[in-house]
Order: sequence, then structure tokens, then C-alpha cells
Amino acid sequence: QRQLVESGGGLVQAGGSLTLSCAASGIPSINSMGWYRQAPGKQREFIATISSSGSTNYADSVKGRFTISRDNAENTVYLQMNSLKPEDTAVYYCNARWGLTWGHVWGQGTQVTVSS
Repeated sequence: QRQLVESGGGLVQAGGSLTLSCAASGIPSINSMGWYRQAPGKQREFIATISSSGSTNYADSVKGRFTISRDNAENTVYLQMNSLKPEDTAVYYCNARWGLTWGHVWGQGTQVTVSS
């Protein structure tokens, strides 16, 4: 069974830091992994991706504050979030693209709440 399990969410004050983790299992030939988020009443939005070779891409809203990294041996992706703002409050979802057809797998989501 293809599965992504996120951890590391929680409550933090503005200006603080959190690190999210996402462990993949049962997913063959992962091409890229990434993070998205969805705030209440808003659409899910792209945050960051990292390819199997380590190339990264970030949304403008998080550049310079968030860092995505990946442990290919452990099939785990991380999101280090610094200088958090109340507008970063959302459910954060891990995503993996796999195989020749770049299929999607999504995690269950983890809540991040930033208080002002």
C-alpha cells in the first residue's frame, strides 16, 4: 500500500520554528516529494518540492524561510520552517510523485498553527 505519513505539526508562536517530516512507504520509483498547505476556506497551495537529484523549488511566500530536504535512503522528506507567521497557519500535506506516469500520493495532513 502506497502511503505517506506526516509528523511534526503543532502550535508555535510567530517568529518560531517547526520541522515537518514525511515518511514514504510502498511507493516505487519516487520522482519528487513536496509539501502543500491548505488554510481554512482556501484552496490547497504549493509550498516546496525536491526532486530525486535534490533540485528544489519554493513558493515565493516561503522562500528564505522554509527549507525542504530529503533522505532518499529513508524515503523521507523534511520541511524546516523558520520565522513562522500567523498566515502560515494551515494543514500541511506531503506529496509524492512516482513512476513513469508521475502518479500522486498524498499524506493525511498535519496541522500547523502560528499564534500572533
